[in-house]
Amino acid sequence: MAGTFTDRQIRNLKPESKTKDTRIGQGFGIRVKPDGTKIFFYGYNSPISGTRRFLTLGEYPGLSLENARIKYSEAFKMVKGGRDPLEIKQLEAEERLKAPTVADFADEYMERHGDKKKSGMQDRRTLDVEIIPKWGNRKVKDIKRREVGDLLEKIAKRPAPIMANRTRALLSKFFNFAIEREVIQVNPCAGTKPLVKETPRKRHLSEDEIREVWKALSTPGTLHVSDEISRCLKLILLTGQRPGEVVGMESKDIEGNWWTIPDTKNGMPHSVFLTPTAKDLIGNKAGYIFESPRKSKNTGAPQSMHVNALAHAVRDSIEEPNEGAKLEQNTNVGDKPKTTRRKLIMPAWTPHDLRRTAATKLSELGIMDEVIDVIQNHKKVGVVRIYNQNPYEREKQQALEAWDRKLVSIINGTKCNVTPMIRKANN
Repeated sequence: MAGTFTDRQIRNLKPESKTKDTRIGQGFGIRVKPDGTKIFFYGYNSPISGTRRFLTLGEYPGLSLENARIKYSEAFKMVKGGRDPLEIKQLEAEERLKAPTVADFADEYMERHGDKKKSGMQDRRTLDVEIIPKWGNRKVKDIKRREVGDLLEKIAKRPAPIMANRTRALLSKFFNFAIEREVIQVNPCAGTKPLVKETPRKRHLSEDEIREVWKALSTPGTLHVSDEISRCLKLILLTGQRPGEVVGMESKDIEGNWWTIPDTKNGMPHSVFLTPTAKDLIGNKAGYIFESPRKSKNTGAPQSMHVNALAHAVRDSIEEPNEGAKLEQNTNVGDKPKTTRRKLIMPAWTPHDLRRTAATKLSELGIMDEVIDVIQNHKKVGVVRIYNQNPYEREKQQALEAWDRKLVSIINGTKCNVTPMIRKANN
């Protein structure tokens, strides 16, 4: 068979007792094995070593004749240009074996970036739940933009559109780090967009809701929450701090009436005044104040509760007003009496909404916005960030003491004796 191949000729090639090669000139050929397998190949002399080489192009009909010609033409040009296509193919295979998998690179990402952030626990969870189960064994360099889009759409359809946005943001940082480490050259997240438009939440609790929530959290067995979760939620409302920072509180960071958060969202240590009510909620426990019942998988050491435990507990304890109340009988065995757990009938809220409630109530008490900002550790902007180094310790203490008294009056349904503070006049 000379000149060229046709599909009909290739189909008519019959297997023999031994492997048979058929060439049409300039090294392009097809090999037929005794079992009938047909393989396109390119035989050539290496321009580097001078030895005879055999490059497998692909198996027919999985590789069509047309595509086999294209691959042969590319290899032929390499040889003419002084390069050995088989050596290049072997080097690429070796590099691919050395290339990190998504699971391995996730550990490196967390070590270099994620673990240094307060959001590291959430990043780790997103990697473990949303990304690694799908791509863990895949090479980072093999992940394509279409696959990123498919993954995010599946998350959004659960439905979890906000989680899809969070996963996209994490993947973008993850792949940017891969570019920095020269693992990939192009970020497959480039060109993707958030699946849903997020609007800032405005939910905060009214005084009636605060009273109802606090009472339910203070009555054991009323809601689907543990004592640790109950105290943690109360402390978020009382201090106005981020749920992730409150849930990670450790006794070593508390000295007297002050709690220092060593690692915050804006990367700077932050001090929080602890009122008597706050100190009662914290108690005298050593180590993690809100300790998880589970130990660390890696070290077996105690660890704090995960912030998501708060969100799940709140979600399980609230029912929208139009759905009607649900009562669940807790049928404990033994001598323990049966208890009735109920759900709070009110518009849904999240642990972070307690932080917003605290800020709202501080504002209603006449606390200056700049003091509320430092209490909640919002990042300063502009020249204020450079020139204003006032820690506002006295103002923070006064404001949180005023909020403590107001909160107690709300809970007890009594008149508040807090005198509203005068705001600084705008210039």
